Amino acid sequence: MNDYIYKRYRYYFFLIFILSKKGATVVEKIVEILSKESYTQEDLSYLIGLEGSDRDFYLKEIGKSYINTLGKKVYFRGLIEFSNYCTKDCYYCGIRKSNTHTERYDIDDEAILEAAVFAHQNRYGSLVLQSGERNDKPFTDRITRLLKEIKTVTNGELGITISLGEQSEEIYREWFEAGAHRYLLRIETSNEDLYYKIHPRDEAHDFHRRLECLRTLKKVGYQTGTGVMIGLPFQTYEQLAADLLFFQRIDVDMIGMGPFIEHTETPLYQYKDQLWPLQRRFEVAINMIATLRLLLPDINIAAATALQAIDPMGREKALRYGANVIMPNITPTLHRKDYQLYENKPCTDEGADECANCLSIRVEMAGREIGYNEWGDSQHFFKRTSSKQ
Repeated sequence: MNDYIYKRYRYYFFLIFILSKKGATVVEKIVEILSKESYTQEDLSYLIGLEGSDRDFYLKEIGKSYINTLGKKVYFRGLIEFSNYCTKDCYYCGIRKSNTHTERYDIDDEAILEAAVFAHQNRYGSLVLQSGERNDKPFTDRITRLLKEIKTVTNGELGITISLGEQSEEIYREWFEAGAHRYLLRIETSNEDLYYKIHPRDEAHDFHRRLECLRTLKKVGYQTGTGVMIGLPFQTYEQLAADLLFFQRIDVDMIGMGPFIEHTETPLYQYKDQLWPLQRRFEVAINMIATLRLLLPDINIAAATALQAIDPMGREKALRYGANVIMPNITPTLHRKDYQLYENKPCTDEGADECANCLSIRVEMAGREIGYNEWGDSQHFFKRTSSKQ
């Protein structure tokens, strides 16, 4: 047991002793869980559901331990949402293929390369290429070409994350060899029954195919990420706790997750009256980030934009309590409003410079510092891969 862990347990055992004398039941329960070396689904569900002053106590404890583990650095990923054409028909998503009320767009290669150069010149360290899901050959060939060109125009100095859905192992390898080294493929829920309540049950939306893609990404060599939505209709704290244990079980390197925000042009909107209030979805999302940081202390966790759609300080709060990645949007402003996975998405009218300046201030307000010119790779990835050599 290293010195930090020893001091942590000694501190929590001391707190348990003091609080037991005062009869502080809920806080005592929190401290008891924090003092453990491993956590049950019941433990995690309890923490995820915390409210009020008990929640405040818990989040502050996580914030302190997070800094001791990972330090204060936050890593920028310049986000390019380059196309909203999608072959999927997910029930929750505003760019689902059946939504005929969204204006479709596909940014040209030159504009994508200009955005990549902007990220490089502004010392972001990394960028993210994201679009609707397609796997046709013109699309996959285009991505291969773009990855190589991005590497060329940035002198190989810009890290690249891609979030482009389910592909074959051959395509995943092709993109990896072309320069991408991190891949985000969100599962949205690890509960199969709930998965089919928010997706059609057909060949294009297969739960087990999604899982197999995550395994393939790890096999190819990517730093592999996934994530879930928080506050879905029909969802429980126990299912969210199971999601966290799922992340641990499949041994992922990075997570992107945030609150579910309904979109009027989706089938799931019919359940809007069954949802938790927006503020509660936000609170549980922050609890999830904090609890994930407790469970997996060395992975990368993104502060999702959806948090800011509910709370103006949402991303700062995520950074205080566990997140260490933030994504300035560098998509050309003309098209930002059309990448509407959910409604009331913030920052759709800001230019790339404005977005960067805003997030720099937000990082500082959260008591963190930006790791400029750093890829900010997942510490967990290197531990995971070195242990297999």
